[in-house]
Amino acid sequence: MKESIYFSKEDGIADYQGIKDALLTVAQRYIGANPTKPPVYRITRDSLIKKDQYHRYKFPVLKMFPDIKDGQRVYAWAKLWAEEKHSFVFLLNCLGPVRLFHNGIKKFGSSLEEEANDIKLKLDLEEGWNHIVIEIEKGAQGCGAIFGTSRHKNFPYHFLAPSYDRDGEEGWIYTEPTEENLTLIPSVSCEEAQTGYKWLPKIAQIEEHDNQLATIYGLKKGYAAYAWTKIVNHSLESINLSGKTNGPIQLFLNDIELVRKEENGEFEINIDLPVGNHDLVVRSACGDEDWGFSIKCNSNTATIQIPHGVKGSQDDWLYLGPFSNEEKVVISDYMSLDTVATNKDYDTFFWCTNKGANVRAFLENPLFGKWNYPLGVTMYGLIEMAKEFSRPEIIDYVCKHVEFATSRYEYSIWDQKQYGAAGINNQLSYIDSLDDCGSFGALMLLTAKEYSIKGSHKIAETIADYIMNKQSRLEDGALYRKVGVSESMHNTMWCDDMYMSVPFLCRYAKYSGDRTYVDEAARQLLLYKSYLYMEEIQLMSHVYHVLKEKPTLTTWGRGNGWVLFSLTELLKVLPSDHEYYQGILTFYRQLAEGCLKVQGQNGLWHQVLIDSESYEESSCTSMFIYAFANGVRYGWIENPSKYIQAVMAGWKGLTERAIDKHGNLYGVCQGSSYSFSNFYYKHELPWKLNDTHGIGIVLLAGTETRRMLEALNGNKDCE
Repeated sequence: MKESIYFSKEDGIADYQGIKDALLTVAQRYIGANPTKPPVYRITRDSLIKKDQYHRYKFPVLKMFPDIKDGQRVYAWAKLWAEEKHSFVFLLNCLGPVRLFHNGIKKFGSSLEEEANDIKLKLDLEEGWNHIVIEIEKGAQGCGAIFGTSRHKNFPYHFLAPSYDRDGEEGWIYTEPTEENLTLIPSVSCEEAQTGYKWLPKIAQIEEHDNQLATIYGLKKGYAAYAWTKIVNHSLESINLSGKTNGPIQLFLNDIELVRKEENGEFEINIDLPVGNHDLVVRSACGDEDWGFSIKCNSNTATIQIPHGVKGSQDDWLYLGPFSNEEKVVISDYMSLDTVATNKDYDTFFWCTNKGANVRAFLENPLFGKWNYPLGVTMYGLIEMAKEFSRPEIIDYVCKHVEFATSRYEYSIWDQKQYGAAGINNQLSYIDSLDDCGSFGALMLLTAKEYSIKGSHKIAETIADYIMNKQSRLEDGALYRKVGVSESMHNTMWCDDMYMSVPFLCRYAKYSGDRTYVDEAARQLLLYKSYLYMEEIQLMSHVYHVLKEKPTLTTWGRGNGWVLFSLTELLKVLPSDHEYYQGILTFYRQLAEGCLKVQGQNGLWHQVLIDSESYEESSCTSMFIYAFANGVRYGWIENPSKYIQAVMAGWKGLTERAIDKHGNLYGVCQGSSYSFSNFYYKHELPWKLNDTHGIGIVLLAGTETRRMLEALNGNKDCE
């Protein structure tokens, strides 16, 4: 046996742990590295600078400054955080003369030919803050720019306000048009006054805090708004609250009404509170001439603080409104900061801290709470393993991850419409491919079947409608990518898309009680077989190019894994008397046999299945183990002995050569493009440590290996 290419044999997990302990080690390492964290809430100020659907910021200078003169320029400034030093490709579209500075150094200046074209701009980001300044000039062809991430699916970057004056805010600040060059290009955070220029948008000031609602909403007679803060109490002493109101007011502490005044005036109250945090909510109605209030906490051991951390906030209160006085509002429905409010006039709104200072949610966790297809498999592996070994805390973790996204779905749709692209749920809020919905949607249905998952029903219907009615199809109905994430991916069919559609369709068929969805899942697999299956070697070509009318003939490991994985999920639910059952079973057996033939000598499968010199790849290995173990357990395989041996050899290979004693997973191919040559997969598509394309399926492989052994040994403990 060859020495492991990933770590020394002594560091493998195989020698001292059984299947259960190995899986728990992998799961606990993942959860420990990605703890449950809420969204980050930031202020975004009213501005014409907004994102487009691809998460690039649009700078519509001609709309911002209609009177800008030829030769005048506007400077826009923002910053971006990088966890480590690395290169990243941004896209810049110049609608006129544009120059870009990174950390004070000019990195790009447009030529006339480059105006109105997308420019790929590779920047070497420094660890920590990176300051970007864009100089936008009015030229003969126009004025403006579009700038931002080139990878909006995986890296939907949002930039932050760069000055100390607006610390924590999202978005860009900018100058008025000027004929002068900015004498000093900002390269670090500082006070805005230190630059010698005035920066926009202006920060609204409330001169008198008791007229804040009039400042935010104007005079709205017949309407009310809510203000929310918290009292942080550090002792058992009584707390004195005093204040005044400019109109009718109700004051609630922990949902209990303490004060009600129908007219202007002052009020004072003494309260006894336990140590800790307490919600203080004010309902303020607009009077004849004014509205608003002020409240002071007269205590040395208690303070009033903003009730939910909002970066960039300069106030201790959050505001929501206006609602008609006739409306019955349950304000607690909105205090989880995941729900958009609608009043009787069908106006929609969310919390703010001041006029034009809007509260928004942003997903800034690397993985927890994110909705994407590899995490759909990751969470699937975690929850199945947790069920097998009775680990409710892991099930709870998965449910929290899923509900992080689903509970904020409606909010993210609203946020996308308001600001051009959502700060959270970037893929779910703008579905334009199977990658965006199917895999994680299938996981969502699995969890929602047994646990209460807020918001899952509408999302399930949306995904089902997208797959059945909106995703591009060929004349025979086969799903394909008419438009891919890059031009080279247009008009292609990928093995990957079977997992991005089939498991969801299977689970939605049961969820909805409509068998046409499982019919469609079976039909798609047989259609894909007609385009991509290479009968002579019993393996799948990774991609079929629709315009060229030919497959790539490349035997990528995970591409084959996605198909065999999907066949397995379908066979679990497809009735044996179904019209497509025999065809699906035959396809499963053929592909399983083809994969069996190319298992490597160490029990692992290779990145290029027919090339033993390509690296041993963990995700496809796990998919084949999972499919084989299910095939043995469900009786789909006629002569199971060699498949049992393959499962055991594969699991042994993973634990000896790909999973170390700390639960780290090696040898998982990163997310791929495609090629007509195996050279790309072998030499240009490297593996990544602890990549989410592999963690979940490793957990599923180990779980199914144990289930297979229990079935073979009469449900006895097989550790």
